[in-house]
Amino acid sequence: MRNIILAAMLAAVVAAPSWAHETKIGQLVIEHAYARASAGPAKNGAAYFTVRNEGVTDDRLVAVKSTLAKRTELHTHINDGGVMRMRPVEGGIPLLAGMKTKLMPGGLHVMMMGLNGPLFEGETIQIELNFEKAGSITIDVEVEGVAAGAHGKHKND
Repeated sequence: MRNIILAAMLAAVVAAPSWAHETKIGQLVIEHAYARASAGPAKNGAAYFTVRNEGVTDDRLVAVKSTLAKRTELHTHINDGGVMRMRPVEGGIPLLAGMKTKLMPGGLHVMMMGLNGPLFEGETIQIELNFEKAGSITIDVEVEGVAAGAHGKHKND
């Protein structure tokens, strides 16, 4: 009987989808962290994830760090006379109590500029997130295909 239970537990762990991984820091839960693989010789990359604030107080994602690139910043897209442009986020990203904040293509994201090398599909990279109240944590980010997140979806949604 014990062997059957152990085998069932092992099967459940092996079968668990990669997006099931969550990282928690304080009242914040980081879900579905992924990046797009590099397209050819591209020198920039982006990472996306959802932050679920399970607490009763607001927090703020104030900075990001990575050794993968010369600069890593929080970015968003703005409409500049009908042209979508990326811009750094001033003052960080608010994380309202009891709400989810989604970083995704076409919106808020982590921008890695001057990559030291390409991001390859299937690898895992690390990014440090710095929160105003919760502190700092390094998360694992799965590198998906170049089109991951197109139209607001990725393979783990």
